[in-house]
Amino acid sequence: MVHATSDARTGIRRLRVGMVGGGRNAFIGAVHRMAARLDDLVELTAGALSADPENARLSGADLRFAPDRAYADYREMAKSEKARPDGIEAVIIVTPNHLHHPVAKAFLEAGIDVICDKPLAMSVAEAKELVALTKARQLVFAVTLNNTGYPMVRQAREMIASGEIGGIRLVHATYIQDWLTEPIDATGQKQAEWRTDPSRSGASACLADIGVHAHNLALFVSGLELAEVAADLATFVPGRRLDDNAHVLLRFEGGARGVLVASQVAVGNLNSLGLKIFGDRAGLEWSGEAPEILRFTPYGEPTRLLQRGGPGNSAEAKRGSRMPGGHPEGYVEGFANLYRDAVEVIAARRGGRAPDPAARAALPDVVDGARGLAFIEAAVNSARNNGAWTSARLSLT
Repeated sequence: MVHATSDARTGIRRLRVGMVGGGRNAFIGAVHRMAARLDDLVELTAGALSADPENARLSGADLRFAPDRAYADYREMAKSEKARPDGIEAVIIVTPNHLHHPVAKAFLEAGIDVICDKPLAMSVAEAKELVALTKARQLVFAVTLNNTGYPMVRQAREMIASGEIGGIRLVHATYIQDWLTEPIDATGQKQAEWRTDPSRSGASACLADIGVHAHNLALFVSGLELAEVAADLATFVPGRRLDDNAHVLLRFEGGARGVLVASQVAVGNLNSLGLKIFGDRAGLEWSGEAPEILRFTPYGEPTRLLQRGGPGNSAEAKRGSRMPGGHPEGYVEGFANLYRDAVEVIAARRGGRAPDPAARAALPDVVDGARGLAFIEAAVNSARNNGAWTSARLSLT
């Protein structure tokens, strides 16, 4: 990571950030670091990168942290960084789910802004506590529901908001994979083992890991609020402690209907995320495996393929693009758009100015994270009651 304090070309000072989790052999921590540094807006200077002290030390050395800033404990990190004149201004949390709430709480109480991986917490009660604490301390809390960062996802959102598909009738969201088809969690595979452990993942595995992304994508693009769900959760691999497949019917405020399918045992699918929204005038379809294309079909007319970087891009699609059309962008660039917006909102708060309205509107925050927990809990409760319709509304009062 670059450790200069400002960009010589622009004079813009990089945001000083730290990381909790994401040490050696961790998957998502490295992805966050790639995305965060793509626009050269952050300076990663400290971390508690592992619960194992030796791994934390070695991982800190890998990232060229000063020895006294490679912490063995996140609580020590929050306390020490708060006291330093050059301490971190934001923390990135990339731990297993059960640590999101306590780590975020420690840094919020230290007055440090938070960027946290999903899901926000283990329960709605924990999520509400983080919402209240963020509001009380007047801090920024971003949740890395990163699929909102794709330019053509943002274009779809703008098109729906401007009425181009008419009134929404149907929302179909899918996120299916096959990596848990065999019992690799039982053999100790690191990424699988904690995700299927109720004490570290929560009440659901599949929904907490990927279903919450499909849920957030549906709400972000459609602009709708979820009212209630009827869910069927299944565990197909014998001995697995949590679900590996979810089929969820959705009812939205205002009358729209939907379905969400999440699976990690769908053989032949590596990472298939998709969203289809149908109005009374047109339909929109987007796939994470072809993220630069948005399918737009007005009723009774041929389908139009809208391409990132091509004619007809919306303002948000253009703001989220780095390369000219035909020069492919993908997962890391979309993730980086979220980090760019997060840095803008955090820097604005710390500088006492208003943030770019587009960045503020596009950035998933602590309330969006809480909505995800409300969805997970409602789906789990519905499944336990044989698919009964269950309220998924989030009440913060």
